[in-house]
Amino acid sequence: MAYRIEGRLLEVCTCKAICPCWIGDDPDGGTCDGTLAWHIDKGEIGGTDVSGLTFGMLAHIPGNVLKGNWRALAFVDDRASKAQEEALLSVFTGQLGGPIADLAQLVGEVVGVERVGIEFDVQEGSGRLRIGNTVEADLEGARGPDGRATAMNDTIFSSIPGSPAYIGRAPRYRAQSEQLGINVNLSGYNSVQGLFCFEA
Repeated sequence: MAYRIEGRLLEVCTCKAICPCWIGDDPDGGTCDGTLAWHIDKGEIGGTDVSGLTFGMLAHIPGNVLKGNWRALAFVDDRASKAQEEALLSVFTGQLGGPIADLAQLVGEVVGVERVGIEFDVQEGSGRLRIGNTVEADLEGARGPDGRATAMNDTIFSSIPGSPAYIGRAPRYRAQSEQLGINVNLSGYNSVQGLFCFEA
């Protein structure tokens, strides 16, 4: 079952900016609690249109990001039909291969899948992410002296492989999950934005 999805990423975590995980170093503080959300502007998975939907994940990363053993809680946009939900899960759990499968294999345990309302918005380099009652994040991109967005390319780890990652800070990041043992309320820590195009 082939797929092609393209859209935008918002990511925020408990590492300081710039998150060392992206270059393969251990996370600040030894562990990382991060939220990732991929909003699909346009896409199809095995003939199922998934345009306009968002898939998210809250993850506890127990050490070096590349060593895996993540524990994760997955979030499916509550506007998705059953067929769309199954299609999204097939891609983001790595079942259909492609670039996202490398990321999926780092997850050692999925503690649950929840259907929730997801608010995903990006305006001129600033982002806003709300995932049910579990995650609230506001993200601001860093800028260079000429005003262009500061970007990372060709990093050893990426949640949007093949695409530049625009780094910044999150004025607000709150995440709470009893299942994962996460209770975060931070300001000024790492955020990432970017575009993606995944296909297999």
